[in-house]
Amino acid sequence: MTQEEQSDRLHLERKVERAFFEACKALAELRDRRLYRSSHRTFEDYCRDRFGHSRRQSYLLMDAAVVFDNLVEICDQFDHKLPTAEGQVRPMTKLEPQEQQEAWLRAVELAGGKVPTGRIVKDVVQRIMERTQVPNTYQIGEVCQILAKDNPELRGKGGCWAVVSTVNDFSCTVTMWDGEYAVGLQHLKSYNYLPAECEQMRVICDRINRVYSSGLEDSVQKFLEMLGKLNRAYLTALEEKLLSVLESEIKD
Repeated sequence: MTQEEQSDRLHLERKVERAFFEACKALAELRDRRLYRSSHRTFEDYCRDRFGHSRRQSYLLMDAAVVFDNLVEICDQFDHKLPTAEGQVRPMTKLEPQEQQEAWLRAVELAGGKVPTGRIVKDVVQRIMERTQVPNTYQIGEVCQILAKDNPELRGKGGCWAVVSTVNDFSCTVTMWDGEYAVGLQHLKSYNYLPAECEQMRVICDRINRVYSSGLEDSVQKFLEMLGKLNRAYLTALEEKLLSVLESEIKD
């Protein structure tokens, strides 16, 4: 091929690589500017009706755009391949920006200089995470704060308190105000409550879980969510009264 053709090829390849990235950025702008508001009450409803996206899929795409933007800095500089699909980027959302760049360069290397599959990227990310993980010292019944950071699976859970129900090698299963979640150690911070305080919070957590339902009125859900973000090991007299009323309503 001529030099001009080679230049055209590289230019067109870059367009293909950036196609999904531009779509992800457009989705984020639609959300941030609330350009859906003339036809839909929520962004989630808009994405489902207009693009056939679930809420989770929409946010995964927008998180992928952030990672892609980070990779452009090194890939343009050293002429490495860029991701062409969200599935190649998704595993890296769990890493810090510098680790994302390290993971992608290693994945491209393992793929023989080609765009790596999502599986290759996931394996590289797992090795990086295992390298930086520390032994799990949490105990069943311990109360912890959720540190969402950039984990899309914990979106909206940052600052919530949770009770550890299962201790694994590099993660814990915890119970929050609206159910159970598997959480990596990097996303947990102990409140260092006394055993009696931990037991008190476990009882409160069980009570909230028994009355919580996605079918509840928005105001009631917001109240339960507020209880799930308390930074103290007790309920006030008013909070106790309101929760008791909800419990009596559920029984009836």
